[in-house]
Amino acid sequence: MTNRLRTEIQEEEELEKELIVEEKPKTKDFSDNFIMQFLTRGVISTEQATRALPFIIYIAFLGMLYIANRHLSENNVRDIDKISKEVKELSWEYKSSKADLAFKSTLTEVAKRADTLGIREPNEPPQKITVKEDAE
Repeated sequence: MTNRLRTEIQEEEELEKELIVEEKPKTKDFSDNFIMQFLTRGVISTEQATRALPFIIYIAFLGMLYIANRHLSENNVRDIDKISKEVKELSWEYKSSKADLAFKSTLTEVAKRADTLGIREPNEPPQKITVKEDAE
């Protein structure tokens, strides 16, 4: 009786192993691919997709050119903004230097600077020097 139970248990285990082996998912075949099904059974056939390939490559190339052009134009705009800020700063520096020069070239400022060198503005009016020629 014990042998009979052991053999039944062994048979059940073997059946379970076989069921487990059968339950493994099937590997998808290449023809089950969605893109392949779409191309073979869908709107576009493989021949049409192959004929359209140069046009698709051309469109992709134009897209890359468009993106590159956009990047270059954005870099140019950044450079223009940077240079315009620099021009404004230089303009402010020019105007302040010009105002400083105009202030320093006034008569009183020149007199103050000349006084440090020992040169003073005369208080007396200039005298006229006349030379008499000898009559011979």
